[in-house]
Amino acid sequence: MSFTKQKQNLINILLDQIEIFGDDLFIPKNELLSTKQNKTYSSDNQVLKISEKEENFLFESGNDFWSNSNDLNELYSKINTCTKCGLHKNRTHFVFGSGNPNADVMVIGEGPGAEEDKQGLPFVGRAGMLLTDILKAIKFDRDEVYIANIVKCRPPDNRTPFQEEMDTCLPYLKKQIELIQPKLILCLGLTAAKGLLGKKDSLASLRGKIFNYNNSIKVMVTFHPAALLRNPNWKRDCWKDVQEFRKLYDEIISKLN
Repeated sequence: MSFTKQKQNLINILLDQIEIFGDDLFIPKNELLSTKQNKTYSSDNQVLKISEKEENFLFESGNDFWSNSNDLNELYSKINTCTKCGLHKNRTHFVFGSGNPNADVMVIGEGPGAEEDKQGLPFVGRAGMLLTDILKAIKFDRDEVYIANIVKCRPPDNRTPFQEEMDTCLPYLKKQIELIQPKLILCLGLTAAKGLLGKKDSLASLRGKIFNYNNSIKVMVTFHPAALLRNPNWKRDCWKDVQEFRKLYDEIISKLN
């Protein structure tokens, strides 16, 4: 076996471990903490240095001009040039989300991959094709749901987003949820569950349970499709998860009718 093949196999093994147990096993805690330093922003060839205190004031939800957006199109137009974290530096496209703006179901993943960054749409690569098949299997058309991610820009080499990056981007996702007002959310993978629910449990302990987002929206958790591509033997467990998800959806809708 070549060195390149061995290296890729090792990377895949580590990715699988992160999917199940989280990334704290591999990323030093100090890398996840914010550093107390001034930050530099450039505009029209002029450089502006602002302190962390000033930045926090500018970017707090109440002071963000995008927070009063009345629909998804308006929100996208206001945030698609975001430079609040370092992920923007290498992006091709800001991957906002896609689907039905009035969806009863939202599907939330981790972040854009290479193909998503190229096209500006979530879940359009191999994992996206598998997600489409999973949705069809439980009688959802892809256009019927709304798909988004915890972070809007692709992390380098498809690494797991750092906590600081997720915390920076999460208000955008929360605003999307507020505007769409889904009845049910499916989190794909541990990173999505950690970001949205603030859970630090293992994926195994999160699967099969029903959580509440904002005390009103039901949430369930299953495997990320990319993890299923690396580990086809996990598909059976995923199938159980999404069947339960569909059952919960039908129960919720029947109570409203």
